[in-house]
Order: sequence, then structure tokens, then C-alpha cells
Amino acid sequence: MATEAESPAVEQQPNIPPMPTQPPASPEPSRGDKVKAAFATQKGHATARTKDWLAAGDLDPVDIIQIAAQRKQAKHDQTVAHQQGLVADLHAKFGEARLRMEASGGSSGSGQVSAYARRLASEESKLEALRAQMVMPPTDREIEKVRAGKKAGRALLLAGGGLAALPVTGTVIEQAAHGQPMLLAFLGTAGAYGWYLVSRPFVDGQPAPAPITEQLAAPVSMVKQEQPGGRDFNAPPPPALTVSQLEEALRAIGEVRGEEQLQILAVPQRDKDGNTTVVFDLPPRTTVAELKKKLPKLAGALGRDVSMVDIEKAGTEVRTSLWMTDRDAFADTRPSPLLKAPSQIDAWKDGVPVAWNKRSISVRLAIKDQSFVIAGRSRSGKGVGASNLVVGTGFDPRINLRIVAGKNNGEWDPYAKTGVASTYFKPNPERLLALLKALLADKDRREADLGALGKSKIVAPVIEQVGGLELLVIDELATYTRPGKRLREEILEALIELSAVGLSSGIFMILITQYPEADVIPQALAMNCGARWAMAVENATQSNAILGGGQASAGRDASKFDPPRPGFGWLVNTSAGVTDLARSFDLDEDERGEITMLLEKAAKIREKAGRLAGQWDDPIERHLLNATGLSSAAGGPKRDGVPGRNVLNHTPEQRMQMDALRGCIKAMDVLDRDVAQLDEMAQIIGGGMTKERLGDLLRAGGAGGVTKIVIEGRGRTTGYERADIADALKLIEGQ
Repeated sequence: MATEAESPAVEQQPNIPPMPTQPPASPEPSRGDKVKAAFATQKGHATARTKDWLAAGDLDPVDIIQIAAQRKQAKHDQTVAHQQGLVADLHAKFGEARLRMEASGGSSGSGQVSAYARRLASEESKLEALRAQMVMPPTDREIEKVRAGKKAGRALLLAGGGLAALPVTGTVIEQAAHGQPMLLAFLGTAGAYGWYLVSRPFVDGQPAPAPITEQLAAPVSMVKQEQPGGRDFNAPPPPALTVSQLEEALRAIGEVRGEEQLQILAVPQRDKDGNTTVVFDLPPRTTVAELKKKLPKLAGALGRDVSMVDIEKAGTEVRTSLWMTDRDAFADTRPSPLLKAPSQIDAWKDGVPVAWNKRSISVRLAIKDQSFVIAGRSRSGKGVGASNLVVGTGFDPRINLRIVAGKNNGEWDPYAKTGVASTYFKPNPERLLALLKALLADKDRREADLGALGKSKIVAPVIEQVGGLELLVIDELATYTRPGKRLREEILEALIELSAVGLSSGIFMILITQYPEADVIPQALAMNCGARWAMAVENATQSNAILGGGQASAGRDASKFDPPRPGFGWLVNTSAGVTDLARSFDLDEDERGEITMLLEKAAKIREKAGRLAGQWDDPIERHLLNATGLSSAAGGPKRDGVPGRNVLNHTPEQRMQMDALRGCIKAMDVLDRDVAQLDEMAQIIGGGMTKERLGDLLRAGGAGGVTKIVIEGRGRTTGYERADIADALKLIEGQ
């Protein structure tokens, strides 16, 4: 028997786990189940997109701000229109009441006419204030109100099913895909493409899908394009400023620190002229006013000159509107717009165009509620700046120009030669003091007239009733106010008083100087001149003397212009609430004769209105004539700034006397001798002139009576000598 060891080996089988039992296969979902599942998913996307639409998540904040601003402007315009209608109605009623009073011979109705007149003046003042009122940017509350209105309108649209009647077209569906998904929800069965757009996978903040026109083949463009990846030549230029660049610049100057962030309200937008505008909120630690002080540093951080960057407050203390351009607006000169359109202007309401700012917008200075200082060193262009303002006022016939020159040259002569200047004379301290006293006396008269009209200050409707607006122009002020000048103290005292009390009665001043120092323009005088134009000066002290203390440290320093340009400077325009860089329009007299040309146009406007020098009874010149015995109306007898005997205000009798004297000189020219008899001169003068009438006129005109004369071929007789006639004519003409 064999042993175990000898037994044949038994083959070992591997340990293989048993196969798992497979569950029975589930039946494949039916087509209907697949459709339901897909529809459930699509419905979820459509619901999410609809909720986002109802929450106005697709609305651009810039669009909301623009809508709010448009609504605010429209509301203001509606208020102005309503006030205009009220004023027009009162005008009609006032006219009817006046006609009834005149029909009654003044026996009745005067009380009603007065009542209408008072109310009309009041309502016209309100209208004037409304027209001058600036519409401020929308507040946060107004912006949110627009957004809430959009949400409410969409909710109402969804609840009311108001879209059922809209035509179902491909265009409507495409527009719906760009911000109106509820329209597609209503039109879900209108077309497969519409449902596809609204039910696509939705991610919060995801932009709406492109319309079908962008997904189909685009029409062939004939515009030349760059190589692939390049920009279409016809496309808008890239933005001049990105949000990251703005934040980096603000961090560089310390206005944004650490973890602080800007809140962008209107993303940078570049217009066709290459200007970029962005609206943002600064961190609450700082303000727009603080940022303005750092404008030069900010401009440098942005790679621009200070003339290429502008900052404005856009509502709250931190809300900033930043404007930037790629080119220097002040590099080239620009002609005055008056050269293109020399027509009558309303200097009170609309102002006078004098310059343009860094945004290339025309700057207009109103002759209203402010006097003016224009200062700068020699050749800084202050004369051109002043000429723009003074010439422009000539186009408003309600303004009485009183020009006091600081030099004996002919710079201001064109104003006299055209009759635009009511008063004009060259350096004469005594006459300037007399003029200031005349204006102060007229101030009292004006205040009395305003009181009778029920007004505490001058307003547009009563300007003509009180005699127009008085504008005193003093060139080279230092000629009269520097220490050591004759009558300096008396002149300064009168100037300070007039600047303090004259505005409310319609008396304004333009003071021009190349010495902007406290000795020349004391603070008591400068502080009453609200509008100030500081052109290039020597140092910050002079700049502050013009613009006000501390302005240089705030970034407004007229000694820092690089390069200095004629007519370029810091302009404080209180009537508009703006301080900005500005350059005066180019206006030349010496080479192009532009000032004379404009003044001739202005003279025609004034002549038509009866306001040329000599056409109206001028109380200021009457005062000067009584005080000095000399007239400076339209520059005096020769219209050259030298006062003389009263010329422009001759009586009708004096005019006839002058005509007779001139006629006698002409008759002697015809007779070719220096003596003549009355009868032969009367015959040559003609026009019904008699020997007796001519004798009366010559005696009244200062030529005296007839004297013994000798006429060759006739011997001794009686008549007049040329010298006596000429002397009388010079005397009556004021020479």
C-alpha cells in the first residue's frame, strides 16, 4: 500500500472569487421622460433668467443715471414752460388793463394796472431765476427711484400679460434675448429659437446671448480691415483710461490706500473727440475737494498735463466726475465767436463769450452780481482778455460803458470813435474821482427807483426802467492806486465803497492791472470782485492777491504756467460757481482791426436802440459836466479821450448855430476870400436862409455882430471875417 508521500500530487486550483450577480437591467427611459427632464432643466434656466430680469440685473448703471438725469431735466423744463405761460398770460392781462385805463382817460383802472405790473415783475423775476438755475446731477435717491420704477414696470408686465398682443417676429425675439427674457417666456411657443435663447444655461451676471444676426453669416463689409487679431479701421478707438489705471494713479497720489477700493458708477467712456469721462465714488476718508487740490499730481500720474484733466463734484462729497483728453486744448489760439456772429447779446442772462476752458467749452461771463479783476504781468495777454469782455458788453445796448484808460495811447480810442463808450478819458485822477462820485450819487438814485418799483435789488425786468447797467472799466489800475499817486486814498475809498454797494443797483466794475499786489488792490476791494482772471504772474503771492488767499497751495497758482501762453490763466467765475483754467479768444486791433469792426457792429445795435453816446440823457456825463465844465461823452470833442466842452448833448438851437457857422465858412470857400457879407453868405447857404436869420444865429453862436470889412472891388462894407467865424465854431464844438 502506498504511503501518503508516495501518493501522486493533487493539482492546486487558484482561488477565484465568484462573479457578482448582475441586477436586472432597468428599462431605457422613454422619449417622453427625456423630454420632461430636459424641459425641467430648461425651465429652471428660464426661471433664473426671469428672476434676474425682474431684479433689473441686466440694466447698465450708466443708463439708469442717464435716465434719472433726463427726467430731472425734463421736470425742470416743464417748470420753466409753466412759468413762461404764466408770464405770457400776465402780459396779456396787463395790456388789456392798460388799454381800459387809457380808454377811460386815466379816470379808472390805474390800481389794477399797478397790481398787474407788480405781479408781472415778480413772476418775471421768478422766470429769470428758473432759467438761470442749474440742473444738478441726480441724487442717489433719484437714481434708485428710476431703478425701482423699472422693476415695478416689469413685474406689472409679467402679472398683467400685457405682451399678448405684440406681434411675434424674429426681431422681437432677438431683442428679448438682450434684456427682455419675459417676452420670450410669453412667446415660448412662438419659435424654437426663442425658447432656446431663454432656456440656455444661466449664470448670474452672464450677458445675454448674441442676437441671431451675429450668429449667422455677417454681410460683406467693404471697410478695409487689419490682419486677423487686429482692430477694424472703422471701429471706435480703445478707451483712453481703464479702471485699473485710474486706481493706480489715485493710489500713487495717496487718495486710495491699503484695502480701499473705488466704486465705479459710470465706466470710462471715450467719445469721438478722444475725451474720456468716468464717474466714481472716492473712499469715504477723502473728498472731491481734497482731490482737486492734487489735480496737477493726478494729471502727472495719468501721464497728462494739468490742462488735459478735469475734476467735478457729481453730487455727494465723494462722488467724482473725472474728464481726461489726449490733447492740449490751449495749444492753439481761437477767434472770438463774435467775429462770426456779431449780433445783440443779453450780457445779464447769457453772459459775454470771453474764453474757452480745457474741455473746449466757451466760457461766458455774465454782467450780473459780480465785478471783475483781470491781472497778469506785462505781455501775459490780460489786455486781450479784457477786450473780449468789454467789446462783448458793447453788444448789449442796456450797458453804459465808462472807460478810464491808464495810458495815453490809442488802445481804447475805438470805443469812443464808434460812440459805444458813454464815457471815455485818458489818465486823469481828478476826473476819475469825479466819475466815482457821480456813480455813487447815481447809486442812490437807482436805489430810490428800485424802491418805487418794489424791488430790493436790480432784476432783469427793471434794468431799462432804472437806466440800464453801469460798467466802469479802469485799465492799469496801478496808475491811480499805487502808493504815492495823486488822490490815491480818495480814489481807493470811493472804489471800495462802490464795489461794496453798487452791485445791487446795477453798477459793476472791471479792474485791469499788471501789478496784482495788496497795495494796488487792497483786500477790501478785491473781496468785492467776485470774478477774477489771473494770467501769468511772478510768484504765488501775486497769484493769491488775485484769486484769494490760499489758492496757490490749493493748486491754483498763476506763477506755475508751463508754458505761459497769452490770455491763459485761472478764471474764477462766481456767477457759474466755477474756477477753471481758461484761455481768452484771440482778438486783435493793431494788425487786423477786429475790435473796431466789432464795435461798428455794436454801434448799429445801440443806435437802433437809442443808446449811442449823445442819443440819450446821460446822468453821469451831466454830473461830470456840472462838476468839471468838460464832457468826456464818447471820448470828448475829438473822441480821443481828452475831455472838452459839451459836444454830444447840444440843444437844437446850438446845433442850428453850428450849422450856420459851418455854412458861413463854406460860403467864404466858395467866394474864395476870408471876408463876406451876410446877404451873400445867406444866398450861398440856401434852404430859405435869410440875412436877418443868419445874423441872429451868428450872434447867438458867439461870432458877434457884423464889423467893418474890406472887399476887393467894393471897398469898405460890413460883414464877418473868417477868423471870427472859425473861433466861434471851435468854442461851441468844445475844441
